[in-house]
Amino acid sequence: MFSLNGSSFLNNSLSGVSKSLTQSTQRKISAPPVVVASVSSNGKPGDRNVSVLMENTLKEMRETATSSSSSAAVEQESKSTVGGGVEDVYGEDSATEHQYITPWTVTVASGYPLLRDPHYNKGLAFTEKERDAHFLRGLLPPVVISQDLQVKKMMHNMRQYQVPLQRYMAMMDLQERNERLFYKLLIDNVEELLPVVYTPTVGEACQKYGSIFRQPQGLFISLKEKGRILEVLKNWPEKKIQVIVVTDGERILGLGDLGCQGMGIPVGKLSLYSALGGIRPSACLPVTIDVGTNNEQLLNDEFYIGLRRRRATGQEYAELLHEFMSAVKQNYGEKVLIQFEDFANHNAFDLLAKYGSTHLVFNDDIQGTASVVLAGLMAALNLVGGTLSEHRFLFLGAGEAGTGIAELIALEMSKQTGVPVEEAREKIWLVDSKGLIVKSRVESLQHFKRPWAHEHEPVRTLLDAVKSIKPTVLIGSSGAGRTFTKEVVEAMASFNEKPVILALSNPTSQSECTAEEAYTWSEGRAIFASGSPFSPVEYNGKFYASGQANNAYIFPGFGLGLIISGAIRVHDDMLLAASEALAEQVSQENLDKGLIYPPFSNIRKISAQIAARVAAKAYELGLATRLPQPENLEAYAESCMYSPNYRHYR
Repeated sequence: MFSLNGSSFLNNSLSGVSKSLTQSTQRKISAPPVVVASVSSNGKPGDRNVSVLMENTLKEMRETATSSSSSAAVEQESKSTVGGGVEDVYGEDSATEHQYITPWTVTVASGYPLLRDPHYNKGLAFTEKERDAHFLRGLLPPVVISQDLQVKKMMHNMRQYQVPLQRYMAMMDLQERNERLFYKLLIDNVEELLPVVYTPTVGEACQKYGSIFRQPQGLFISLKEKGRILEVLKNWPEKKIQVIVVTDGERILGLGDLGCQGMGIPVGKLSLYSALGGIRPSACLPVTIDVGTNNEQLLNDEFYIGLRRRRATGQEYAELLHEFMSAVKQNYGEKVLIQFEDFANHNAFDLLAKYGSTHLVFNDDIQGTASVVLAGLMAALNLVGGTLSEHRFLFLGAGEAGTGIAELIALEMSKQTGVPVEEAREKIWLVDSKGLIVKSRVESLQHFKRPWAHEHEPVRTLLDAVKSIKPTVLIGSSGAGRTFTKEVVEAMASFNEKPVILALSNPTSQSECTAEEAYTWSEGRAIFASGSPFSPVEYNGKFYASGQANNAYIFPGFGLGLIISGAIRVHDDMLLAASEALAEQVSQENLDKGLIYPPFSNIRKISAQIAARVAAKAYELGLATRLPQPENLEAYAESCMYSPNYRHYR
């Protein structure tokens, strides 16, 4: 895992973020002047009048700016704007929810185009005054309803669908029609809708993405665009990008190579960045790098939307990725967060190591999974007792997730005990497809597995490894379903009063065991969590609620922390800080139910606390460029979070 020693960098303020929290309470920057669209005789905006309107409006804005005093200019420059730190050109986010703003596109949005603009559309929530001002009379039924009633109606409709993919498609349709209602719906019903917009349903959506594709939700960059990627990035309508989630589709969840259809993953991740972490949607960019696919079924599918060729490898692949990374930095600057998602092992580690020292990069499969699992283990210690270094860990799966989790556990052990990380690794054992990773296999191992090769006789099966190592914690990250068999779980329960069993593979069909299996086979003594959600289980008259080790606990708040601090590199200590912050949110009430993660219902508050801890670590390491540091980072993080509530239009 890439680790960067803390170092100091030149101050470089993040555009659109206040220099301190206290300044955010000062007088707000005034929004652009009121603009009323002129219309031609037939009631539609006239091209000539619109041009005059735009010219007059810009002239008035310049005159207003010129007439302001120098002190006011200084005051305006230091103002805080919410929305994750993107420059608030038109005053939309510097206004309170009760102040009026202008729905500005190329001109003032009005009439039919306004109803087709997902950023400004409010559907039946347009007020009578707004319907008159923006030529909406007759285009909507006469009733005016609140956003809360819209949410209630949408949830009623959503629950009518029996098939999860139908719910997913309904949510995507809403996002393309009414952006704020989509996020309001997701935030207010996060526990019910999270499995719809992300795992496990997003896996099926990716498998069928070619059939359900309607309109682009992100950028598709293929080998056809080689040499022109910077030009392609400029085609994206939003220019102030803060977070990019990119995949090449080679290892989508536990489903394998889905090629270009992996776009559902970046789209889903960035929806959670906005809903759970408060990053403004316009600052998020989903990207799929299409280098072909080795999936024969897709290559023969007439509805497949990607390149019909075998995957590019070697120099051809490396050159395309390098051009992409260079173009992103050139177009958006060095503080844009690039999150690698669902790359195959042989590329994921190399990309993280190659670009970790030159870009702000984060691999959620390696680092995000590790951070959320470490948080769960820290919370579980309150139930099983002891410290991390007093436990023995056995992993099934030695890929990105497995080795990433193992390394972060070792780093935390080293931090707590002061022993070298190499010594801490000796408490952690990994099993791959060929059996226990031991010293005698070291020459045939991939480089990222070699640190985990310990002295031990060869062991072929997981069951034999469990009986030999006698771990207190069993972690599955194999992507192979039902591999924690009855014999394995019973063996764990035979020498542990409370065996900790984490079945992390996604989607549900790939989980190493179900919650019911874990509780039943351990006679109700297991501390269980999974990657995908499971319903509560009844065993011997007692109900057990299992936790979900979902990366959505970590990456939205982690990304927000990087943004509000203006961080330019990711450091392992930031991941440890995020884990500690999440573990602290697990209450005694949660633990009494057997939960080692807090409920998602309070996720935005949790994300703000994680963001504050990550930002504080960035300042401590000298990796933050947003100076001076706000006095109250948690409150500052909350003030920068996107709100999906409707705004009032002039």
